[in-house]
Amino acid sequence: QVQLVESGGGLVQAGGSLRLSCAASGRTSDWFAAGWFRQAPGKEREIIGAISWSAGITYYAEPAKDRFTISRDRDKKTVYLQMFSLKPEDTASYYCAATNAYTLTRQSDYKYWGQGTQVTVSS
Repeated sequence: QVQLVESGGGLVQAGGSLRLSCAASGRTSDWFAAGWFRQAPGKEREIIGAISWSAGITYYAEPAKDRFTISRDRDKKTVYLQMFSLKPEDTASYYCAATNAYTLTRQSDYKYWGQGTQVTVSS
């Protein structure tokens, strides 16, 4: 049974940085990708970006480009989301997820989900 646990969220001022971590337990060898998603109050959950588990190929959605970096440590079974230049509109619950399917972006194919960690950016 795969479990994902996010950490690293919190309150930060606009312009600040945070690094989120997502630690996995269980089998990860058959993952194709791990992704980060977020959901703000009253909005649908959206993808931030993803990384292929084997090759480390990354995808970033528009809000994350040039400000966020996704990385993974396969030995530690951990995925990271480094966020710079945070804005109040980045305030949301952030979730990591993993998929065995051949996709980076298709949210419906992500099978394993963490419980989320809250990020609040004050102006």
